Amino acid sequence: MDDFDRRILRILQADASLSVAVVAEQVGLSPTPCWRRIQKLEASGIIRSRVALLDADQLDLGLTVFVHLRIARHDSDWLANFTRAMMTMPEVLEVSRLAGNWDYLLRVLVADMPAYDRFYKRLIEIDGLNDVSSSFSMEQIKYTTALPL
Repeated sequence: MDDFDRRILRILQADASLSVAVVAEQVGLSPTPCWRRIQKLEASGIIRSRVALLDADQLDLGLTVFVHLRIARHDSDWLANFTRAMMTMPEVLEVSRLAGNWDYLLRVLVADMPAYDRFYKRLIEIDGLNDVSSSFSMEQIKYTTALPL
């Protein structure tokens, strides 16, 4: 990956809807070589997908909850079941396995507290959870999907 690829990635992270011609002009390439580079970045998996980022507040999804989980079991069967359960819960935007005092951190997005309560009741049905602690975001100070290149 060279400087052209990094510049292409920076531009696409800001606006993936730009035409190849516009991206090419901004990075100083002609459209065909630029298109080939984008295709290689997609084929290699560096560009995983191109998506639209939605405004959660305008969609009445105004409550972000960070849920810390401590689990009782640490085996592959439990992890497989837990992973399947997470995939069925559209409110869960991210799941991270942690080192330290907590085993997992979930980022959950719901409309309001009653919606979170409904989610919580489904979450605690998962076998093997020892402790569930929720923190409610009061203000989002920074949010980006752009990776630091």
